[in-house]
Amino acid sequence: MQTYAIGDIHGHLDKLQALHAFIARDRAAYGTPDAPVVHLGDLVDRGPDSRGVIEWLLRGQKAGSPWVVLKGNHDRLFSGFLGSAHHQDPALRHGLHWFDGMIGGEQTLTSYGVNATSRRRVADVHAEAAAAVPAAHVAFLKGLPTSFRRGDCLFAHAGIRPGVALDRQVEDDLLWIRGTFLADRREHGALVVHGHTPVEQVANHGNRLNVDTGAGYGDPMSAVVIEGRQVWQLTARGRVAVPIDRD
Repeated sequence: MQTYAIGDIHGHLDKLQALHAFIARDRAAYGTPDAPVVHLGDLVDRGPDSRGVIEWLLRGQKAGSPWVVLKGNHDRLFSGFLGSAHHQDPALRHGLHWFDGMIGGEQTLTSYGVNATSRRRVADVHAEAAAAVPAAHVAFLKGLPTSFRRGDCLFAHAGIRPGVALDRQVEDDLLWIRGTFLADRREHGALVVHGHTPVEQVANHGNRLNVDTGAGYGDPMSAVVIEGRQVWQLTARGRVAVPIDRD
């Protein structure tokens, strides 16, 4: 049972395509043409080409590529804004808005040709976005799943609520959870493969695997291949084993 996973993308189409090239090379070497590639969410925000990322993934899925694309919290923020100019995600810290510089909504809308500067009224930006974002992209974002189970692994953008059955997890936790999940050392019934919380390098803690290496902040994007619970990072040199660190 082999599965590929890619960490948070944040509008960096060039980095995403480079990782898919690593995956293609790994497929050729290990003979697994049908192994799925799980994208762990946060397709948009901060980076320069969120539109390009969505379009590329959408076309790949339509062409029959075995790609799973999960919803991240930033994807939900984008989708929420497209639905309503005054959408406030219940999990977002009070007082923050998708346009705040630390979140990156302005860069996402700019990739669609929308003028999203803070000097404009939000209602005007929303109206322009509604006309600029293709209906296929809107539907794609709305339809993104929040988790994916395969073999010994559960894939989710942020993680899970420890102590809650895997099939009873709720979207807010799957997209937003941090401290409670990250600090828990217990076995979860599956290796939880996630992103959302940037780390300097891919981190395997035995019960969870963090693949977000900070592409949203200008750092590298990472891809791994998982067989059972063995993990390798895919690099320009090929597979590099990711050992378990329980500290």
